[in-house]
Amino acid sequence: MSERSGAIDERAARRAFERAARSYAGASRIEAEVAARMLTRLDYIKLQPQRILDAGSGPARDAMALARRYRGANLIALDFAHAMLPRAGRLERWLGRGTLAVCAGLNRLPLPPQSVQLVWCNMALHWVSEPLAALREFERVLSPDGLLMFSTLGPDTLKELRAAAGPARVHAFIDMHDWGDMLVAAGFQAPVMDMEMIELEYGRGARLLDDLRASGQTNARNDRPRSLAGRSFGDELRRRLDLERRATYEVVYGHAWKRAPVSSEVKTVRVFKRFS
Repeated sequence: MSERSGAIDERAARRAFERAARSYAGASRIEAEVAARMLTRLDYIKLQPQRILDAGSGPARDAMALARRYRGANLIALDFAHAMLPRAGRLERWLGRGTLAVCAGLNRLPLPPQSVQLVWCNMALHWVSEPLAALREFERVLSPDGLLMFSTLGPDTLKELRAAAGPARVHAFIDMHDWGDMLVAAGFQAPVMDMEMIELEYGRGARLLDDLRASGQTNARNDRPRSLAGRSFGDELRRRLDLERRATYEVVYGHAWKRAPVSSEVKTVRVFKRFS
């Protein structure tokens, strides 16, 4: 498997997203852009789900788009940061009755087996310590012939920030090919993976740092430095980022299907041999 940072400190990540709940929608530009690109991919997939899980939903922005596409489907917006989720009453007003907001992690979904037909997971899996466990949970809750569609970040993400701040201060991310291997290991069939590079332009490096902080995307590596870096480090970091004026995101897309059950029907075959 590709090089990756030590396990994610999910408690630290949850605290960061809780603090960023009010500012997330305005600062999460890359997440919104990737969601729009994922939605266009559904144009080529024949699917009419009755129940959809938006896994890692944040403020349920994607869930609203999915509700418009699949009229009559019940939506479940799930996120590990409670403050990110809309209140239940507001969510029902947005999406209609039958909509749920659930606070839970991706590794232990509080849903019955085979209870949803589409799992949608936009830019959330790189915050999970055990991504294979999350994929297995997605496979468990999907109905036979149900679809998983997800996006996550690849190894070249934020390479400018990594060069300026040092590798220990920026997450490392899993390679596209390893995601494909994990999908197979989790029991999915016909996985399809692809990747694209997206660059966001920033006039000043401080704006990138502000966006990351306001969207909750701060360093949550288990092996991250715990001491304050100091003012001189911050000044030098912003100076280096000012020279780049951009941030690169390697966006990995994947989708795969839940295997249909193998028929247990027993057939009896009679073999006759002719004797002369």
